[in-house]
Amino acid sequence: MSKSIQTQIVKIDNSQGIHIAKSWLEQIGISGAVEIEVQGDRIVISAALKPRAGWDEAFAKMAEQHDDVLLDDVTATE
Repeated sequence: MSKSIQTQIVKIDNSQGIHIAKSWLEQIGISGAVEIEVQGDRIVISAALKPRAGWDEAFAKMAEQHDDVLLDDVTATE
């Protein structure tokens, strides 16, 4: 189990926040956007999912199953 610390809640503009050690963020691979949610009496912070993550694999699987055809007829435009 990892080491725990106590810290103070600080004023940030009109909000409040905490400082998280850079080494902790690096340890779990978080940089950039995060997702924050409340679970009971805890706040859980995790790396935000990247948009379109896994699409390459999904499209490759669709192609293997020949499920990558257009559903609408192609119509020409001028």
